[in-house]
Amino acid sequence: MPTITIPKKLANKNDLVVIPRQEYEELLSLKKIIPIIKPTQSELRAIARGRKEIREGKYVTWQALKHELASSRNKHSKKAV
Repeated sequence: MPTITIPKKLANKNDLVVIPRQEYEELLSLKKIIPIIKPTQSELRAIARGRKEIREGKYVTWQALKHELASSRNKHSKKAV
């Protein structure tokens, strides 16, 4: 395998990502299919609120949500005797 030298101006940034060529080509093909949409100001505010809530621990785990939905469904499906 050949030695790869990364230029210092790239190595000092957090923007450098190294992936295999095939995966990069797949990413480029997906980019053609899936459009990149710029979020509106209200969407950006909603994203910021959501991130703040996550940092504060104000969220429900996927497992807890599934359990809650399953138990809610079971309560409504029982027959009254």
